[in-house]
Amino acid sequence: MFNFSSKDREFFDLFIKNAEYFHLAALLLDEIIKDPNKSSERMDEILGLESSSDEVNEEIIQKLNLSFITPIDREDIYSIAGELATGVDMLHDALQRIIMYRAGHATIKSGTMTGLLVESTRELVKAFKLMPDIKNNHLAMIESVHKVSDYEGRGDVIYREDISVLFDEAQIAAKHQGASKAVIHLIKWKDIVEDIEQSLDHCKKIGDMIRGVVMKYA
Repeated sequence: MFNFSSKDREFFDLFIKNAEYFHLAALLLDEIIKDPNKSSERMDEILGLESSSDEVNEEIIQKLNLSFITPIDREDIYSIAGELATGVDMLHDALQRIIMYRAGHATIKSGTMTGLLVESTRELVKAFKLMPDIKNNHLAMIESVHKVSDYEGRGDVIYREDISVLFDEAQIAAKHQGASKAVIHLIKWKDIVEDIEQSLDHCKKIGDMIRGVVMKYA
């Protein structure tokens, strides 16, 4: 079952390619969060990643339609491919929101969250690179999945802390700068931080899919 032909391995190669696009998008968002002034000039890059990811997803679907036998379940291939492309879309939306909102300086913890996102997507790339030899690599794949789950859990804690700080800062700012300005900043960054937290959740979702494939085929 696991002596895959070069044609079979094409699915795994495409998974890797889209996981790498997801990782590159996470790196880009991490950079922008740490310096929001760069957001507009980097927009073309995230658009390029999104377009490339969509093309890879379409290629996977076309290969599925032409393949009678697949290396893992067709449903798993279809689901993983779609979720990887969705991950890139989510990061595109987060960056677009930063630009659209003219968000200004980031929250205290948002850079920590994007750092976790970078690490999560790096572990997903690692797991997909191991997938062509699931039988021999299943322990390393599960280790990567565990790390992604841990990053997501840490991200939840940081998210709650960041939102609390954001509301505290808004109350203080309202006394000195006026309520409207404080509320606007709160709304902007509450949405953006939620985008990052949901992207971490999405990494865990993909990790759970990888775990499911390992359980079936290891």
